[in-house]
Amino acid sequence: MSQHHILVIDDDERLRDLLRRFLEESGFRVTDAANASEARQILTCLVFDLLIIDIMMPGETGLEFLQELRKKDNVPVLFLTAMSETEHRIEGLETGADDYMSKPFEPRELVLRIKRILERKATISHEPNALINFGPFAFDPATSTLTRDEERIHITTAEQQLLASFANAPDTVLSRDDLSSAVEGRMEGRSIDVAVARLRRKLEPDPRHPVFLQTVRNRGWLLRTDRPPR
Repeated sequence: MSQHHILVIDDDERLRDLLRRFLEESGFRVTDAANASEARQILTCLVFDLLIIDIMMPGETGLEFLQELRKKDNVPVLFLTAMSETEHRIEGLETGADDYMSKPFEPRELVLRIKRILERKATISHEPNALINFGPFAFDPATSTLTRDEERIHITTAEQQLLASFANAPDTVLSRDDLSSAVEGRMEGRSIDVAVARLRRKLEPDPRHPVFLQTVRNRGWLLRTDRPPR
């Protein structure tokens, strides 16, 4: 089996070297970049399985870099941050990160988180579920692809898992616990709410009055589809 290729983006050269050594010892192939501009150049010629990005880089921040990246690339992302405040972690998840770790961190935990993200991505890519249609949208769980009028929309791994859950139970209310079970890692409680809200902004013309991804008070959410409720 080929090695998973990881791109580490951090302005701290010492940390990049430490991450490279530890990740390579853990069986990964590693490339590193000192800033967003360098990373962007690397991404034009190499394909990666996961990016590790420092949020607070000088110049273009990790958040700004990911905002641009998500317009064209769905690669899983794990943020590294020295900021422990909840609002900063939520901002990272809203931007499209799949997970985060606060500095300083335990390298073994980082490897476990990376493996879980990659495992979830692989699981989603092989789910044998049928294409589901709702309005101008179509979601194919087998390829984790969301399209609007046949134009692809980039979504994060967590958003893919949410849509896969709704696709498996069309027009059925799913609770926060249901979705937390489907979306592993740090996606629970408030983070589930954030992920649903972020997904809704990609699906709804007016997220305040959702047509497809609807809230059922005190119960959860459901996805209104073009097929009869079951």
